[in-house]
Amino acid sequence: MVQHVSTVAFEGIEARAVDVQVQVAPGLPAFNVVGLPDKAVSEARERVRAALIASGLALPARRITINLAPADLPKEGSHYDLPIALGLMAAIGAIPHDALPGFTVLGELGLDGSVSTVAGVLPAAIGANGRGEGLICPAACGPEAAWASPEMEIVAAASLIQIANHFRGTQVLSRPQPKIREVEPGALDLADIKGQESAKRALEVAAAGGHNLLMCGPPGAGKSMLAARLPSILPPLSPAELLEVSMIASVAGQIGDGALTSRRPFRAPHHSASMPALVGGGLRARPGEVSLAHHGVLFLDEFPEFQPQALDSLRQPLESGEVSIARANHRITYPARFMLVAAMNPCRCGHASDPGYVCKRGSNVRCIADYQARLSGPLLDRIDLHIDVPAVTASDLILPAPAEGSREVAARVARARDIQSERYAALGLPHVRTNAQVQGPVLEDVARPDMAGLSLLRDAADAMRLSARGYHRVLRVARTLADLDGADAVGRPHIAEALSYRAPHDRLRSVA
Repeated sequence: MVQHVSTVAFEGIEARAVDVQVQVAPGLPAFNVVGLPDKAVSEARERVRAALIASGLALPARRITINLAPADLPKEGSHYDLPIALGLMAAIGAIPHDALPGFTVLGELGLDGSVSTVAGVLPAAIGANGRGEGLICPAACGPEAAWASPEMEIVAAASLIQIANHFRGTQVLSRPQPKIREVEPGALDLADIKGQESAKRALEVAAAGGHNLLMCGPPGAGKSMLAARLPSILPPLSPAELLEVSMIASVAGQIGDGALTSRRPFRAPHHSASMPALVGGGLRARPGEVSLAHHGVLFLDEFPEFQPQALDSLRQPLESGEVSIARANHRITYPARFMLVAAMNPCRCGHASDPGYVCKRGSNVRCIADYQARLSGPLLDRIDLHIDVPAVTASDLILPAPAEGSREVAARVARARDIQSERYAALGLPHVRTNAQVQGPVLEDVARPDMAGLSLLRDAADAMRLSARGYHRVLRVARTLADLDGADAVGRPHIAEALSYRAPHDRLRSVA
């Protein structure tokens, strides 16, 4: 007789059903696992054997075969331990043979019979709920799985003995409750930054419309301080966004104690990060920084110091909002709708823009152009806001702290985002939440400027040699500025301010 146990294999953030078939047949003692298992799955034999012995059970001296179907789907990870062990327990009568149908099972076993945490419990629970099944998972992952559905049956156990007692009726495991990590009161606040009022304004515009931002200035000007305080003015994740972000974090194994968080992700990789680290990949095609920053912020400090290939790999995710990782035998797609915030020095030493400074490498303008030539034009064209962040003077530092902090700015950002959500929902685009996401004819309709603004935009597009992408990005920023003002139409002041955020980049391009 073959015992069947349901589990999952992960393809991106999707959980595909896998049937674990357990057969205990007469023959020479053996324990074989087939069905394209990787090393971690093959080693499950020893973990399962030791865990059963620690739980007071012994494998029969017979031929044991474990088949993971479909056999042509690669099986990776340690979460196959628990379904294999429970299938064997059902086959030898340690638990009722009809207890496991209707459940999806995943978990890693310790040698003492304990059930350890694994990655991907949330998408596995959502997939099981879609098939009308319950879930058996580690106790530490129970709160995470409980977010899938309030009616779903979940058995979250800390050991094999607890699972056996639960199905025998001698111990009842209560259903875990969803848990959310409380957001600690923000220690970082925009009120900490003295001066840099124009940079704070650009940060507010970027947050309100979900726009990409590039800050250029000398060392110590406050670029990293500004970027670190961007999450303090972003609105909390909506329920749909929370689910998407949490599924990616679950697959990456970055949900601690099963608690989700409503705070938008903020990722700041080092400039030595490789292309697979940024966009995803590797042997198991794991999500990269762009996916871990989904619906949040990806901060790249020392922007030109990143590898050129790594930076250019960001071009597709910035445009499409997703990243596809192709392998010889499969293709995986991860969502990657993030805000790119980059910071850079004007030149290698960082002081070429200082008054009275003469660069030893040659002309200051040429030094700046050479350094910033490391960034490709198509990548810069995908960044909506380009601002200069000048050095802060001592007179700025001795001033009292600004009266306006993150709370006031966050309120304006939230109002602007609410306007955008309502606008695009009324247009039948519920998946579009910010101006940065809107495309094509819809953008030209909602961001159509008045006659004065249109005249200014036409003249500026010729003078600044704006590409078609640059033209549309100016319209997006102008629409966000109008939303911050509560205006229905895009006016000339909105177009003028939106163009000012592109001027530094276009001047440098003409010099180079």
